Amino acid sequence: MDDIKDRIDTLRREIERHNHSYYVDNSPTVSDYDYDMMVKELEALEREHPEYDDPLSPTHRVGSDISAGFEQTAHIYPMLSLGNTYSIDEVDAWVDRIEGALAGERVEIVGELKFDGTGISLIYEHGRLVRAVTRGDGEKGDVVTDNVKTIRSIPLQLTGEGWPERFEIRGEIVMPWASFDRLNAEREARGESLFANPRNAAAGTLKLLNPAEVSRRGLDAYLYYMLGENLPADTHYANMQLARTWGFKVSDHMQLLHGMAEVDRYIARCDAERHDLPVATDGLVFKVNSLRQQLNLGFTAKSPRWAVAYKFAAERALTRLRHVSFDVGRLGIITPVANLEPVLLSGTVVKRASLHNEDIMRTLDIHDDDMLYVEKGGEIIPKITGVDLSARRDGSRPVEFVSHCPACGSALVRVEGEAAWVCPNKYGCAPQIAGRIEHFVSRRAMNIDGIGAETADLLCAMGRLKDYSDLYDLRVDDLQNLPGFGITSARRIIDGVRSSLEVPFERVVFALSIPFVGETTARKIARTVGNIDNLMSWSAERLESIEDVGPRIAQSIVDFFAEPVNANAVERLRRAGVRMAMAEESTEGRTDLLGGKSFVISGVFSRHSRDEYKALIEQNGGKNVSSISKKTDYVLAGDNMGPAKLEKARKLGITIIDENEFLRMIGE
Repeated sequence: MDDIKDRIDTLRREIERHNHSYYVDNSPTVSDYDYDMMVKELEALEREHPEYDDPLSPTHRVGSDISAGFEQTAHIYPMLSLGNTYSIDEVDAWVDRIEGALAGERVEIVGELKFDGTGISLIYEHGRLVRAVTRGDGEKGDVVTDNVKTIRSIPLQLTGEGWPERFEIRGEIVMPWASFDRLNAEREARGESLFANPRNAAAGTLKLLNPAEVSRRGLDAYLYYMLGENLPADTHYANMQLARTWGFKVSDHMQLLHGMAEVDRYIARCDAERHDLPVATDGLVFKVNSLRQQLNLGFTAKSPRWAVAYKFAAERALTRLRHVSFDVGRLGIITPVANLEPVLLSGTVVKRASLHNEDIMRTLDIHDDDMLYVEKGGEIIPKITGVDLSARRDGSRPVEFVSHCPACGSALVRVEGEAAWVCPNKYGCAPQIAGRIEHFVSRRAMNIDGIGAETADLLCAMGRLKDYSDLYDLRVDDLQNLPGFGITSARRIIDGVRSSLEVPFERVVFALSIPFVGETTARKIARTVGNIDNLMSWSAERLESIEDVGPRIAQSIVDFFAEPVNANAVERLRRAGVRMAMAEESTEGRTDLLGGKSFVISGVFSRHSRDEYKALIEQNGGKNVSSISKKTDYVLAGDNMGPAKLEKARKLGITIIDENEFLRMIGE
């Protein structure tokens, strides 16, 4: 029996070695026939001896046909987005800021390709893959471990030596161009809609409930960052080179750079080579190499200061304007949209492009039937950048912006100081009502499955929904006989509504569609106010004490809850069981010791990182601000604080404290 176990273990090691050679090194070391024979032998042995089954066996990479919906889990470390730059000068300016913040320390930069896929977090324990989680909202994501196991370039069991007992490695799940083209050809033959680009295809594939189909579609993965308590090296680059030896696929374009001249040459080389790559890329990423320096540089609310993305210059095409339509958004904003003759751009067919507002439309001076230049911002979002005047037809007339809402006919109003025209009929304009419902059920808000734009429009048109609180009165009988519905789709929506009662309060605040309150701001508001009653009763002045909440947002919140229809919807949501307060564990340890005081943090610290100090300020009722002004109460100063900031603080008479004084203020 030991001989059988040994043979199973040997086959598993050999198959994984050949997988690595084929999918990571791109250099197969065995014929397809010999590889298939090894897999068949292993499958037979595992069937005959189920006592030796291992969920990480390479035979499980094809996936099972049975999978439940995805559970969510919190990230150990938040998965933040990166700040963007669009020119070499902006990258150079970022390097200057980094060197300035680190007070002249020697800085090494790591250059990497920015893959156009979907982010993934992989957790390894004792050298084995134990969990794979999507980026989600940055703080938590969907557990997609079974699907990720089918991606042959991701090691299930690490090789080599020196890996930590437990660590996280992040990367990008991508769909190579070859897989993308094959998948779209299959969908076209079946009369199904095509994926717009490899990024959408990769994201959609990763969320399929059938791992066998995930395996068939041919996803790939590149890993680019390691996190953990006991990493083997003190630099990002060294850790990733070690990751290669453990079996991870790390891009050969990752390069250690010294100084701006090398950064500039790296950009030029990658820009020239990117079109020959087997996967889609939309730019580059630059990271500070030293992990200690990364820690001291810290984070903004949305992104790390020690990393930045560089977006390649957009490709441009010329195509004819068919007509301009006008869309009505959930906040009533009217957006002109250029409907175009289909044109291929950056690997996808473009038919529509936003013109954003009347001012931009007039600046472009678009006429009927014009030939328009269209680009993709970051190679993702189409935008109109100009008109070929030499191709303009005689007698063509300028496109006029509408004066009345195209949906309900209300006269439009101009937002003071802004370019937007708005339909004021907030609670009687169908696209606005449907748009708020669509936003409410979206994945980053209440995550109610089964309701998209078309379904929201239908339910509003049929009188089933007048606002999002009506969702909680829906029954299966209300839905199953509607056009396009059946018992299964109806139950899916009702189950989604029921599950949304577990959505945390910060996402409920975002879901309400309060003007100007985005996802990040909603999170900060919810954590500060604690519950819906406080949010509805706080004055604009008090709301302004919350980080990132200025006068416009504060007044928007007050105005929103002053509308009886909104207050009534909130009360109906409360009665339905929607969470209207932060969970107890979220508010545990919070104090008002810093009572709305504002802090600017500057310099390098020894006892906590800058981000940890920011968290402590918020946890104790304070507010983080980015620049010194008369309204600043304290400057928390570390070593090597910039002399300009120090001088400004002294000139304004602002109290300057060190980290020991700060910790005494909060009782540590």
